[in-house]
Amino acid sequence: MYINTASHYLPELIIPNQYYTTLNGLTDEWIYRRSGIRNRTKASASENTNTMGIEAVRAAIQGLPYPVREVDLIVGATYTPYDTVGTLAHAVQSHFDIRGARAVSVSSACSSFINAVEIVEGYFATNKATKAIVVASEHNSAYSDDKDEQSGHLWGDAAGAVFISKERLSAGDIEILDVNTSGLAHIGKGVEGVYLRPNGGGLRMPYGRDVFVYASKYMASEVVDILKKNGFTADDVDYLIPHQANSRIIDNVAESLGLRNGQLITNIEETGNTGCASTLIAFSQNWNRFQKDQLIVFTVFGGGYSSGAMLMRK
Repeated sequence: MYINTASHYLPELIIPNQYYTTLNGLTDEWIYRRSGIRNRTKASASENTNTMGIEAVRAAIQGLPYPVREVDLIVGATYTPYDTVGTLAHAVQSHFDIRGARAVSVSSACSSFINAVEIVEGYFATNKATKAIVVASEHNSAYSDDKDEQSGHLWGDAAGAVFISKERLSAGDIEILDVNTSGLAHIGKGVEGVYLRPNGGGLRMPYGRDVFVYASKYMASEVVDILKKNGFTADDVDYLIPHQANSRIIDNVAESLGLRNGQLITNIEETGNTGCASTLIAFSQNWNRFQKDQLIVFTVFGGGYSSGAMLMRK
């Protein structure tokens, strides 16, 4: 599989840490020390998961080496849906009039984007599709409570998109060497660690310490496993793009893997935790940075729990 182009969409509204100082007394220094976040992006009243996803796809089309109507598979990834019937994938298909494409959306917390790529892998393997859009979009602020002192200040809204083809279509394509996901609901606090219950308190993280411990462990082990499977080690990695949940988790993962300075790509300081879109957004923001033959790894951890990794080569 090959990524033909990537893009992202960030809402214009920026919420700084000072907002929470006024709201509930959490200082900029306190928030930053514990999370690495200074600002977070927030959707406006006229935006939602679907509209942000559409904007990310629109931006990606500008660099696409084929007509968008050649796409025969659309996979949406989100745990914060605007509509659970007319899903993110359906909204993209409708807006861009992509006729004949299969459309499906997947939710596995912050692992959802990697799960979506794995779905594309399956469709390609069975020859049911050859060109796909994967769009990841999160509208966390629609479900979170700013007054929640445990996690209300962590969430950001944003979207990202990639076009993926079964065969290489241009010299600039980035090859997906391998992708893996793991269900981990049997460990730790599992489904209670982080949850989003629309009729039961919204988006909450009551067991942040538990999430921290297992995210640090499994985001590192996913990288080790996918590298070993493909004959690489951490020394071969040019760039690691981890899920942007917490800078301390990211630092733990980097230390565990023994990464050198410059290998780590992050954006959490200015976007907050943008859920399953976070790795994709950071990837898009650094698209022009990647050089021929460089090895790039995504690693993620989601509430529920779940984890995953994706190995790519320019």
